[in-house]
Amino acid sequence: MTDDSAHSNESTDTTPSTGNVASGPDHDVSFREAFWIWVQVAAYSFGGPAGQIGVMHKLLVSQKRWISERRFLHAMNYTMLLPGPEAQQLATYIGWLLHKTKGGIVAGTLFILPGFVSILALSILYAEFREVTSVEAIFFGLQAAVLAIVVEALIRIGSRALANAAMVAIAAGAFIGIFVFDILFPIIILTAGLVGFFGHRYAPEVFTVITGHGSDEGDEDGVNARESEDESILDDRGEPIASDESETEAVISDELIADHERPSTWRAARVAAFWGALWFGPLLSLYLVLGAGHIFTQEGIFFSQVAVVTFGGAYAVLAYIAQEAVATYGWLEAGEMIDGLGMAETTPGPLVQVVQFVGFMGAYRNPGMLDPLVAGILGSIVVTWVTFVPCFLFIFLGAPYIEYLRGKESLTAALSGITAAVVGIILNLAVWFGLHVLFEDHWTYDGYGMDLLVPFFETLDVAALVIVAGSFALIFRFKQGMLRTLAIAMAAGLFYHLVLLA
Repeated sequence: MTDDSAHSNESTDTTPSTGNVASGPDHDVSFREAFWIWVQVAAYSFGGPAGQIGVMHKLLVSQKRWISERRFLHAMNYTMLLPGPEAQQLATYIGWLLHKTKGGIVAGTLFILPGFVSILALSILYAEFREVTSVEAIFFGLQAAVLAIVVEALIRIGSRALANAAMVAIAAGAFIGIFVFDILFPIIILTAGLVGFFGHRYAPEVFTVITGHGSDEGDEDGVNARESEDESILDDRGEPIASDESETEAVISDELIADHERPSTWRAARVAAFWGALWFGPLLSLYLVLGAGHIFTQEGIFFSQVAVVTFGGAYAVLAYIAQEAVATYGWLEAGEMIDGLGMAETTPGPLVQVVQFVGFMGAYRNPGMLDPLVAGILGSIVVTWVTFVPCFLFIFLGAPYIEYLRGKESLTAALSGITAAVVGIILNLAVWFGLHVLFEDHWTYDGYGMDLLVPFFETLDVAALVIVAGSFALIFRFKQGMLRTLAIAMAAGLFYHLVLLA
């Protein structure tokens, strides 16, 4: 039912005018090899969307050359427009490009799995023990290292997307809009897309930064060309890759079109029916068996609603979830939401996985006839299911149409604007995260239409600053990988809490 292949007579009206058409994934990347790369991506997926997208870019674009720069950014643009965790959906998208639906399912599921297991374990510790010094120490060190990892990923992505002054201006405007004036994420993205779309009419060479398949400008105006002229692709240690390797054509190149990438109405209907049933079937079963007032039914319905409004990632929807979970449902106490976010920030996987903690605590405190721990675990499963099944639906339903639109210059110009805005959005996440890692207290300036978070500078956490500085040195000066940096930072956090503060 989920096979993506489409017969040519189903999609002749939507086939791009140029490009090489293959009957399927026409490459020699085995499913087994891809599986272990997705395991590696999952293991490295710390640091929120910026760090996670950076990991995928480093492994899939720079090292493996499995997907070209422009197709990677084109896929990223689409996932940024969707509700839900963009990094997890990007992994699903690229997995689908490589190995159809089964590739997307494996990539997306593996991306979620480490975070699910980690947050479930931490939720149990939190509910049963609450004060665990060693866990607090691990969080302390990891948070500091994650800040450096996010900044490195921001630099890596920004250096490729901000190809001219117009793109820099869009990124700066997006950052100011969301960080200073608290403008809604969808409004910023829509505005950036419109700027790129209409800007293309007047200055196509400026606004078509990410040229898609079939573009008239060709490589000379694309990100790849600028990259080859101005900077080398870097390997996982930040070293320039030899020129002969950087010129190797990507497996998923700009020109290749496989049959499963071609849209058709019949395929779309099958995908919508299958994944829609997986999403709403369990909800209907919970409602019929347990009733509308049961905690599992309430969580399933509420987080299904959250799944379609989480534009901008976990931070954008955090206030809404906290308000409903604390004030309306009483699942959490005030302040516990931040503890859950801390778990999501310092464990692998998407930040929106924080909803799992909310689901666990809500069911743990309202277990009914079940043991509280059993209820909490089941609540985690329910919430995770209704949060991430829609992500697979969005990708498998929309990806063929997004691939088809790669050849439309006005639309790729709109996506170029969106990419620049996304850099500003990620910068906002990095700054927000840095303020909370380095300072213990903050205040909000809300004059002249601004909603600006400002730290109390006297609350600077010197120990956190030292670990952050050390993490920056490990990454940028000594070219250490993420796992080694995280391990060293974790050890530093343990030493500080268990030795120096003992």
